[in-house]
Amino acid sequence: MTTKFLRLSAAVLLLAGAPLLRAAIAPAENLLPSDTLAFFTVPDTAALRAASKTSPQMMFWNDPAMKPFHDKFMAKLTEKFLAPFEKDLGIKAEDFFTLPQGQLTFGVTVNGSNGHDDIPPGLVLLLDAKDKSDQLKTNLATLTKKWNAAGRALRTEKIRGLNFTVVPLTTNDYASILPKRTPVSEIGVEPKPVKPGEIYFTQYQSLLLAGNSAKVVEAVAARLTGGSTPTIGDDAVFASDKLSQFRDSPTYYGWFNGNKFFALLTASPDDSADSDTASMLPKMSAAKILAATGFDKLKSASFAVRQQADGSTVALHLTAPESTRAGLLKILALNSKDAGIPAFVPADATKFTRIRLDGKQTWAELQKIVANVSPQGLAGLNSVIDMANVMAQQKNPAFDLRTYLFNNLGDDIVIYQKPPTGTTLADFSSPPALYLIGVANPDQVIDAIKTLFSMSAPQDGAPAPRDFLGHKIYSIAQRAKATRGGVAPEPSYLYLSASSGYVAVSKDSGILEEYFRSADGKNKPLRETPGITEAAAHIGGTGGGLFSYENQRETMRSTFKLFKNSAAGDSALQMFPPAVRDWADFSLLPDYDTVAKYFYISVFGANANSEGLTLKIFTPRPPQLN
Repeated sequence: MTTKFLRLSAAVLLLAGAPLLRAAIAPAENLLPSDTLAFFTVPDTAALRAASKTSPQMMFWNDPAMKPFHDKFMAKLTEKFLAPFEKDLGIKAEDFFTLPQGQLTFGVTVNGSNGHDDIPPGLVLLLDAKDKSDQLKTNLATLTKKWNAAGRALRTEKIRGLNFTVVPLTTNDYASILPKRTPVSEIGVEPKPVKPGEIYFTQYQSLLLAGNSAKVVEAVAARLTGGSTPTIGDDAVFASDKLSQFRDSPTYYGWFNGNKFFALLTASPDDSADSDTASMLPKMSAAKILAATGFDKLKSASFAVRQQADGSTVALHLTAPESTRAGLLKILALNSKDAGIPAFVPADATKFTRIRLDGKQTWAELQKIVANVSPQGLAGLNSVIDMANVMAQQKNPAFDLRTYLFNNLGDDIVIYQKPPTGTTLADFSSPPALYLIGVANPDQVIDAIKTLFSMSAPQDGAPAPRDFLGHKIYSIAQRAKATRGGVAPEPSYLYLSASSGYVAVSKDSGILEEYFRSADGKNKPLRETPGITEAAAHIGGTGGGLFSYENQRETMRSTFKLFKNSAAGDSALQMFPPAVRDWADFSLLPDYDTVAKYFYISVFGANANSEGLTLKIFTPRPPQLN
């Protein structure tokens, strides 16, 4: 009796729980076909939605102080987009926005193209509604009914055992969501008619599968229904990136298939030899440009975002083996050298960047790129250098730009910026900033810079060099900018000086003088600011050859000032497009101090190893929100 009861109970529970025992929808990489060029995926949209509610950015947007600005902006958004969308489809947008509960994936595939035909790329959407599966089914039925009532010629196709609804698109409505191709016309040849696009969609369990061709949805449907067609997850490069870049469950991530994409570009016919007439500007094939820049050796690119309790991290990665790097990829692969904040950078600096870029190697590599793309281009570059030499040698017969400038370049560039000193658009667009370039012979480099500037702007009226705390400061006149009404423009200068193996360059003489005064050790250095060392640890430290810092709390303060000044009638408002000026009423922004707690700092750094290049950005959670 007891045994029968237990068996019967087990059977009832099994039947009742059958929907719960349904196999989970596979992740994006195990569904997307092997010819995928790129994809973006949110593995768990419910988790992302929950995390976003407590993110500093969303808390700032929903703060009561932002309500006047927020409400007007959202009202415009509803009026222009959401209301027409709801009226056209006969549904509420919220019914769709809350549907994603599991993965949400967008993918682009080759779709059978050879790179120079009229076959559009395959587009695919995967949306897992999980426990909102019934709502998804209802919404799709509503859409289908709406389209049928509107006279749209829907049809049904069975693909891999799944019933797909096929929606024809027209240029008047939904065709705008697909990439448009500009028709190519040839003399005497009738242009091919543009084939109207289509959308295929179906629901498999809790998953919405949609695409723009039967081929792209069939590949996914095959995997869903138990087939063994190859997926992008089988790709060796992706498999390696998954282990190194997508471990530890990123909040969302994306991947770009460099191997396939660049193979398509280089497969396109080289039309550089098609022209019968000579040209001063020779045509260049995609294959030639890719080879010259080194991007033909880029296997993949990816990014991953992780939202954690202590902040958010963004990791960008280029898979480019050291043995094949050339061109720009070789330049970007910085040497593993200290890029920490020097003691002379003041604590009130709002931005700081240090790059351990090898100047001589970079110049040599750039010349190779120009020569490989266009030998005539390299000849033109050399003629400009020779012209500069002729001009400078009239005063200094020993002058040679290659020796004075390029051969003197070191491997250290330091840049830092301070808050704007005024309230005009010009003040905000050009805050005090100092550039320090590591060189072997600063005096020769200064002579070279002066020579280059003299080729575009007369230097006769520039102030004479002056001494400041034992350093000579040079003033170089810049080319005058045109003004309205024929008013003579005010002269502007670039200030140069030499110090401790650097050439210091700035448009602001005050920050240059402050740099020289920092030698007395009286100013508090930026590197002692609380939080920087801890934040740097999240990106692997400062030893990868690149480190950057931003005081977002202060840069946002300046941004608020700019916006509020523009609302008060400042001409800065004209820098924004009309749509922005209509939607974003900056006069409704609150006093910045009421929302400053949502902003803190951010850091980023880079490193390169034998397999590729990685850039990491970390934004700590503001301490005031903990």
